[in-house]
Order: sequence, then C-alpha cells, then structure tokens
Amino acid sequence: MTSSLLKVKNGEAVYERDSVIFDKIEYSWELLAMLMWIAAQNGGRLNLIDFGGSLGSTYFQNKKFLDTLNKVSWNVVEQPDFVKAGTELFQNEILRFYPSISDCYSNSTEKIDLILFSSVLQYLKNPFDLLKEAFGFNIQYIIVDRTGFTLNNKQRLTVQKVPSRIYEASYPCWFFSEKNLLAFFEESNYELVADFDALDRVNIPSIYKGFVFQLKDYA
Repeated sequence: MTSSLLKVKNGEAVYERDSVIFDKIEYSWELLAMLMWIAAQNGGRLNLIDFGGSLGSTYFQNKKFLDTLNKVSWNVVEQPDFVKAGTELFQNEILRFYPSISDCYSNSTEKIDLILFSSVLQYLKNPFDLLKEAFGFNIQYIIVDRTGFTLNNKQRLTVQKVPSRIYEASYPCWFFSEKNLLAFFEESNYELVADFDALDRVNIPSIYKGFVFQLKDYA
C-alpha cells in the first residue's frame, strides 16, 4: 500500500485504492459534493478527521478539487504503523496523521468541521462505541461512506476475503441495519442531511450507502 500511494504522491500513478493502482480516478461524486458544500459554508476552508483513512487515499483521490479551496487540513486517524509511515513519508502542511480522535482534536489549532468514516465502521469490533466517542466532540458534520447494509434491516457479521490478486487476508465485516444506524444518530442529536448509494458492491444481498449527518442546534 505504501509503495502504491507513493507513486500517486510522486505523480507516477493516477489513483490508488486498497493498494491497487488504477489509470483513472473513480470518484465518489456525492462524497466530493458534500466536502465542497461543507467547505463553502466555512469560507472555502475544510478541516476534517479522516478516521481509518490509511495513508491519505481519499485525500489524494480528491486532491484536484480540494486544491481549489482556500485552506484544507486533512487529518488521518489510524493504527500506529500507518501513523508512523504517514508521518515519515506523506505528512505535509495539509495532510497529517494521528493515533486517535482525541489526539487530533486536542492538537488542532482551528475547529474541526467534519469526521469522515469511509469504509471503516464495518471493520471495527465495536463500531457503535467508536461512534459514541466521536459524538462526544460535538463536531458539526459526520459523513459515513462506503458502508454495507443488509436488505432485511438485521445486522449481520460476515468474513470478508481479500482477492488473492491484491493480497492474502480475511477480516470480520459487519453489515448494518440502516434503520438502527439512522436511529442511533438521531438519538445522539445528529440529523440526516442526505444519503446516497456508494461505489462498493459484494456478492451477498446488501447495499452500500453513504450518509451525511449534521449536529442539531450546532453553535
């Protein structure tokens, strides 16, 4: 993954996802629209936490458009090995790496506008505990993207096997109840702004979606 993303950083490749190099960027236009919408409300400034954001894949994916904003602070919260590699090889005045939400929050000199959870909640042992922690910071916007849901609204735990052409691995993977997730945000004082279909697809009955939530009565 590090070598693939370094090629993107150095202009030797166009786009990387899950360590695979592509010759054309596959945008999530809905996600990009929401990022630009949030920035537009803050004078063209965007300061976000990208939880589980690897080495900045989503930042590099959307860099062409983010570069048009007045100021961007893209803060990745990741596991220690990612933070070490990111800090040594990718960190700059825009892209920074932290081991936890609280560490990022306490070190930010400006208010954080958004927490992004893209293709990450389903791989956590206790995803709702992590969301509770995030809610405690009273950040205005939360985006959940590339997240799988069952068609019968019953939460399901599966095993995801990575295609051998990428690397040999398997992970526990949740498919959530959309109804329950939306209720969880509602009960936590976040209202739904928009939802959209995500890019991902798998060979089981499911749908991948994205959601944008806004903190009610934000001041």
